[in-house]
Formats: sequence, C-alpha cells, structure tokens
Amino acid sequence: MTLYTRFAAHLNAALDALVAAGDLPGGLERRAVTVEPPRDASHGDLATNAAMVLAKPAGTNPRALAEKIAGALEKLDEVAAVSVAGPGFINLTLTDATWRDELAAIRAAGDDYGRSATGAGTTVNIEYVSANPTGPMHMGHCRGAVVGDALASVLEAVGHRVIREYYVNDAGGQVDVLARSAHLRYREALGEDVGEIPEGLYPGEYLKPVGERLAAEHGDAFVGRDEGEWLALFRKEAVADMLVMIRRDLGLLGIHHDLFSSEAELQAAGKPAAAEAWLREHDLVYDGMLEAPKGETPEDWEPVELPLFRSSRFGDDQDRPIRKSNGAWTYFGADMAYHFQKAQGADQLIDIWGADHAGTVKRIVAAVSALTGGKTRFDVKLVQMVRLLRAGEPVKMSKRSGNFVTLADVVNEVGKDVVRFTMLTRKADAQMDFDFAKVVEASKDNPVFYVQYAHARVASLKRKAAEAGIACEATDLSLLDTRELALVKLAAQFPRTVEGAAAAREPHRIAFYLYDLAAEFHSLWNLGNDDPGRRFLLPDDLPLTCARLFLADAIGQVVRNGLHLMGVEAVAELN
Repeated sequence: MTLYTRFAAHLNAALDALVAAGDLPGGLERRAVTVEPPRDASHGDLATNAAMVLAKPAGTNPRALAEKIAGALEKLDEVAAVSVAGPGFINLTLTDATWRDELAAIRAAGDDYGRSATGAGTTVNIEYVSANPTGPMHMGHCRGAVVGDALASVLEAVGHRVIREYYVNDAGGQVDVLARSAHLRYREALGEDVGEIPEGLYPGEYLKPVGERLAAEHGDAFVGRDEGEWLALFRKEAVADMLVMIRRDLGLLGIHHDLFSSEAELQAAGKPAAAEAWLREHDLVYDGMLEAPKGETPEDWEPVELPLFRSSRFGDDQDRPIRKSNGAWTYFGADMAYHFQKAQGADQLIDIWGADHAGTVKRIVAAVSALTGGKTRFDVKLVQMVRLLRAGEPVKMSKRSGNFVTLADVVNEVGKDVVRFTMLTRKADAQMDFDFAKVVEASKDNPVFYVQYAHARVASLKRKAAEAGIACEATDLSLLDTRELALVKLAAQFPRTVEGAAAAREPHRIAFYLYDLAAEFHSLWNLGNDDPGRRFLLPDDLPLTCARLFLADAIGQVVRNGLHLMGVEAVAELN
C-alpha cells in the first residue's frame, strides 16, 4: 500500500466514523473523492476534496463538513497539522517521520516500488504498430510502437494481465502489390533486367532478398506464367518474409508482441460473417441505402442496397456499410469482426493508431460498444507523426529503402534508449520533432540525458563511497533536512503517477515525472557546488553521509523503476 492509498484508507475510515456518529448520511458515492498533493506545496503535503464532493448530496455546508473530517484526520499519528481552506478543501501536513518511513519503504520495495494490484483480475488487449506487412519498419511506425509498448508495461505494473497484439493487414490490395513487387525481384534474381521499378509497385531494395529466396526455392517455375498461378503463393511468402523483418526491426526497440493476428485468416475463418449474423440477430445490421456523398448530384450517384451497421445508435454520425456492392467486406466490416474476436479474450481493449485514422474512431468505438453490450472498455489512442530533423533541417528520405527512413537506421545511429525515451517526451497526440543532434545532446534541455544523468550520478556516488571504504551499518534518517525530505515527497508520488498513467492510458506521464524528479535531484546535488556541507559524501561526517547515500540510492531506484516501464536501460555511466 502506497502512502497515497494509505491516506485514502484513513480518509474513508474518518468518513465511516462520521456516518456511524450520524454526522454524515450513509451510502454516499465517494468515487470522486481524491487524496493528492496540493497544487501549492506551501499548503501542505496532501489535500482532499472530500467535503466539497460530499456536502451537497449530504445536504450540509461543505466547510462545516470539512471541519468535522479535519477533526478526525488530525488525530492520526502521521499527521502534523490539518487546515481547511476556502469553501472546504482539506490540507494535511505530515510528520517528517512519515516521510522518512516512506523513504525506507522505497528502499525496501526495490524494483517493486510503484507496482500495485489495482488492475488485478482484468485482462487488457493492447494492439499497436499493426503496420501493413509490405516493408521494414520506418520512423512513421516508431512512435506508436513505443507508446503502445510502454503503455502495456504500465498496465502490467498496476496488475493487469496484458496481451500485446499486432494485427496483420494481409487481406487488402496492398498485399497483392507486395506479391507483384516480389515477383519482379524474383525475375531480377533469375537474371532478368527489370529496369526502373514500374509505377504502383514497391521500389525498396528490401524486397531483393525475398526475390532471391523465391528464385532459389522455385527456380524459373513462375517466369512467364499467368498471375493467377503465382499471386497467392508470392503473397503468402512475401508477407511471411516481411513479418520476419518487422519482428527484427521491432526487436531493435525491445518490442515483442504476444500475438500476431492475420486479417486473411480472420476472413477465411468466417469471423466477419459470424459478426454480421450476430448483429442482424440483435437488429444492429439492416439492408439499406447510403446517402449520396456531399457534393454529389443525383445524376452522379447510384444508390446501392448494402448491409449497414447501425453505428448512429452509438454516437457515429451515420450508419456504416460492412460489405461492398460486390459482396466483399469493407475494411470496417473486417475490422469490426477483428475487435469482436479480441473482446472474447479481454475485458478491456486499447488500439494505438496513427492520427490519420482519426476519422474512423467513432465507427469502431460504436461497433465495439454494440458487440459487447457496452461492457468492454475500449480506448483508441491517436499518435501524431514524427518529423525527423538533423540540426534543424528536415532529413532526406532513403531511396534504398523506398522513400522512407528506417527505424533500424535511426536506432543504430542514436540507440534504442534514446529513441524510446524521446518518443514519450510529448503527449501522443501532440506534434513531435526528432532532431538527431538534440536527442544526444548532453544538456538539461534533453530529457533523455537529464534523467539518465541523475541515475548515473547516483551510481557514481555509490562507486566513490565504496572506493572510500564507507560502510553504513546503521542509518539515521532523522539527519535529513527539509530540503532533502522535499525530494522524498516527490519520489513518493511515483506509485500514484504510474496508476494515473495506466488509468488515463498515457505513458508519457512517466517521462514527465522522471524529468521533474531528476531536476529536483540535480538541484539538491548542485547545492554542494557552493556549499561543501551540502555534498552527499562528507569525509568528516559518516552518519550524515550514510543518510544522504540512503536518500540517493532510493532516488536512483525510483528513476530505474520508471525507466524500466519506458523500456529504457538505467545507465551507470554516461559516455
């Protein structure tokens, strides 16, 4: 139990006591009651809105209720002072001993500090990346990959069982284009001069090894043959090779999925038809006519009867076709069936999509709501593209790769940890610049460096203490002063930050928090530059040195735990 959850329990006990005494009605909804740090640290250590939330349904004055709650809380041994502010906010100042106990708790919990069981018993399926299997990973896929993977780790940290899933879009026209491109490279591998890659085919040289493998396995069996004789085979083989490449590229970022689901297999198994049958049975699909698109005249538009999903019942602006006029599934129809399948094995669903898919969010949210009876929480997180720069100038694309910058090239240049951390330094739906020069810059303006530097400083302290023969058999944490305990107070916010990031589906909160914690640690460290007595290692004061080493080690632990959730290694030294 973290400090914040412990005080939430104290608050609930105080409210229960007021109910028992007849000072507060029973059965009031408390979900909106919070215990959190006050916005202004001068107001205390913790604040609660309990009186503000409960006063109206209780039919009482919020400040009067706040005074009663404050009276119960001030009896706690951990509380030094309680005050009521404004119309009824309650601020608590905790004893120094409480913060020293929390510091000891950080050290005792070690790698588990920040982990909880708040999500225990709930399975979350998170689908991310899901790039078309037509080439290697490029930087357009990178941000969604990192956001999804970090979010999965955060969800696991709060106790959820997490399924990391990749949806393979291998049933569309782009896969036929891939097969034709691979066939061209196959003929090239057999000695044919293919010249310039024709318009409409994939030009990247990454398909050459695919063609060479197919040539080695099949010889010239498919040269000069009708497309119908080789298209299905080349589609299957090329997709398989692309998935090997995709897995390898994602592995460079430390990303590994639990499940790869094939759209082609989904359709072959009749899942879209089964979903349609279920929806018709529940009057959620009907045969009807679509309205003419805006700007079309009656002469330009020929209405066709199509099976339409009643997505307008669930917040969409119109009903959506699940089949085309030729009977083939629309992308939405297949996607709806895929989400229906996912919902069979998970209590909550999360999709990480590129911002260019924003227009389809309403309809798929509507479909999931319909298919699950509104019982399955479903979140779609949109991720903006990343603009690549080099010293402020846009990066030129790679002709070798097919007019894009590969993820592998970027990771090989700046490293996995830099890429992963940088992708989480902005909200997912905010624009981002990735400047090759800035992300490796050794400055406070570079969050990657600044946080890693904090951990490296802690590691250097431990090395220097060992070299000096400092051995701390007992540690007196009462020697830590107000400024040092302020750092403990910030460190104690880590568990609630993790829980908040999981609840909001926002892993960037971990990066933001780590930057603030690193800044506070560096600030405390830098006091020793002007005042030798503020340094962590004091040769003439072993007790204080041991207390400060204990503090530094705990901060290093929190930084390490946060970086682990981001998939970033906490380094002991910076080059």
